[in-house]
Amino acid sequence: KQGCIVDYDTKSVRMDRHWVMQQVAKAPSHVTITPRNPDRTITFGGRHFNFGQVASPPNVMDLDHGRRAGTRVDFQNFVKLAQSYNCIHFSCGYPVEPLDMHPSVRHLDCLYDKLILTDKVVHAYSLGTERIEDAMEMVRIAGGLSHDEFEAKPRMFTNINSTSPLKHDWPMLDGAMRMAARNQMVVISPFTLAGAMAPVTIIGAIVQQNAEALAAIALLQSVREGAPVMYGAFTSNVDMKTGAPAFGTPEFVRAMQISGQMARHYNLPFRASNANAANAPDAQAVWESAFSLQGSCSGGANLIYHAAGWMEGGLSASFEKFVIDCEMLQQIIYAQRPIIVDEASLAVSAIEEVGPHGHFFGCDHTQERYRDAFYTPLLSDWRNFENWEDAGGLWAHQRANTHFKQVLAEYTPPPMDSGIHDELLDFVNRRKAEGGAPTDF
Repeated sequence: KQGCIVDYDTKSVRMDRHWVMQQVAKAPSHVTITPRNPDRTITFGGRHFNFGQVASPPNVMDLDHGRRAGTRVDFQNFVKLAQSYNCIHFSCGYPVEPLDMHPSVRHLDCLYDKLILTDKVVHAYSLGTERIEDAMEMVRIAGGLSHDEFEAKPRMFTNINSTSPLKHDWPMLDGAMRMAARNQMVVISPFTLAGAMAPVTIIGAIVQQNAEALAAIALLQSVREGAPVMYGAFTSNVDMKTGAPAFGTPEFVRAMQISGQMARHYNLPFRASNANAANAPDAQAVWESAFSLQGSCSGGANLIYHAAGWMEGGLSASFEKFVIDCEMLQQIIYAQRPIIVDEASLAVSAIEEVGPHGHFFGCDHTQERYRDAFYTPLLSDWRNFENWEDAGGLWAHQRANTHFKQVLAEYTPPPMDSGIHDELLDFVNRRKAEGGAPTDF
């Protein structure tokens, strides 16, 4: 295309800057995705922010069984938790890789589980032709949609990462282009770790991130003008002593804030993440996640990936950390509620009633409001030490262990029409019989 030069000898593409800007300007500033339950519709862009659970770690951990390889049961339990917590607005990729399922058919069973265990917006991996085409067809069937209805507006999304520096791999681009051609949202998230796959300065890393993101956005707009896309950022730094990725660092906070400004400059929705490098759901995990969320939210992120459950730099998903993160997410959401200022809330009459020698516990103003006056925590224990100790003295991660088990025990799947379910299952069984996605093992 005009503005693109392909060098077949070096297998590289050079894009004219003006052409890239023209293409990027065609992308929408807001994207609304309608899942199989329209009540779960969410919007990305502007001042909207949405949280999704952890995605893609190969390992899972909890207090009962320790760290281990992920299974389908673990995968299903995380999806059930994502459905159960209102602070989780969409389902990212696999919350843990079910390594007991062969990769050729894993996408079929996993997306089937997602579509019957949750009715929220779902993600599909862009890993080649078969996987993304199967995923789009399954989302279409689950929504009871015709092909025209499916393509009329976004129903799902995918996320692709660049292979930094300055490279996008073919399987992801192939899936992304197929999604864009059918009007489904694509998030482009360069994986730029300063000092390793990007320059050691944060500004240099963001320059590279910006080039990698805009190149893919321009490409997708040339596939379908107005295709729904999102500017993603995953710029952090590495530990220069070990080379290990570091998250929740001051550099990560600044990178998310600057990346948010870049996304707004291009009038695009913005994706960030909640990440940490801790190996256990301890204080380090919480403070690094708190800083990640600070950077993501103050950067104006519309889609926050890995918002609940991420551990160990993305190598593990923790059930206890999922609940701990949800506590933080709920507080962030609560803190965004508008404060009402009127005569009743100013409480001048209550102050006069109590005066300098009384207290507010028993006054009418308190009695009328105390039931829902303040945020009620999921996990915090506000009892004094003696009462806490008498109740067993459970630490936060121990209380989280009890909490996630209770939620799973009370889980009820969202309804799905039996005819739609049968059609979905028939499709899965047919594609599995055909071999699913080809692999070399």
